[in-house]
Amino acid sequence: MPRPTPPTATCDPLPAAAPGDPDTAVLHLRAGKARANAAFDALLPEALRVVADDYWTPTPVVRRVAAWLRAEGAETVVDIGSGPGKFAVALALLSEGRVVGLEQRHALVVEARALAGRCGVADRVSFIHGAFGQVPTPPADAYYLFNPFGEYSFDAPEYADDEVTDTRQARRRDGEALVRFLAAAPVGTRVVTYNGIGRRLPRCYEQVRVDVSFRGALRLWRKRATARRRPA
Repeated sequence: MPRPTPPTATCDPLPAAAPGDPDTAVLHLRAGKARANAAFDALLPEALRVVADDYWTPTPVVRRVAAWLRAEGAETVVDIGSGPGKFAVALALLSEGRVVGLEQRHALVVEARALAGRCGVADRVSFIHGAFGQVPTPPADAYYLFNPFGEYSFDAPEYADDEVTDTRQARRRDGEALVRFLAAAPVGTRVVTYNGIGRRLPRCYEQVRVDVSFRGALRLWRKRATARRRPA
C-alpha cells in the first residue's frame, strides 16, 4: 500500500506583503527576505515607486550598511540627500541608533516623515529640509552618501521643485563643499558611499570595507589622524 504523500511544508512562514502594508514590509525587511525591497517600495507613492530602482537604496544594501555600522559602533547616522526616507527608515528598523536625513526637496521630506511614522520609527528618525551647505549638517558617527546631489526626474508635478538647481556647476559646488565638510570632521568619522560620489574623499579617509556584489560598489571609510598615501 503506497504511503500517503505528506503535506508540503513551507520554509517561508512570512506572508506575502500586500501593497502599502508597513507591518508586513517591516517583517520582510528584518527577516532579510528577497521580497522586502519591493514591499518597502510599495509604501511609497506611485511616482516615487517607479523610480526606486534608480534613485533609492535597495534594502539588501541597507542591511549590509546596518551590519557594518553596528560593527563600527556607530550610533548616529546622517543620510545626505535622503529623498523620501527609504534608507533612513530602513536603517532605523535594522538598528537601534538615530538617523537623520538631509533633503533639499520639500515634497520628499514630507513623504519621508510620513514613512517614518507609518513604520513606527519617528522617535529615532528625523528629516531636515534644506540643501547641503545651506543648512547645518548634524554631527554624526557616520554619513551615508548615495547620489546625494543627483538630478531627479518625476512624472508627478508635485515632486518638482523650482528652487532646486540641478546643473553641472551646482553639483560641482556641492561636491566640493562635501569634501571640505568631511575633511573637517572628527577623527574616527565613518563615511559609507554607494556607487561613489563622483570625486575622491579626502586623503585622511581609509577604506576599511567594500562590497561589489550590488549594482554599485558599497564602501565604508574611516577617518584617520593622518592622511594616507595614494599611488601617483
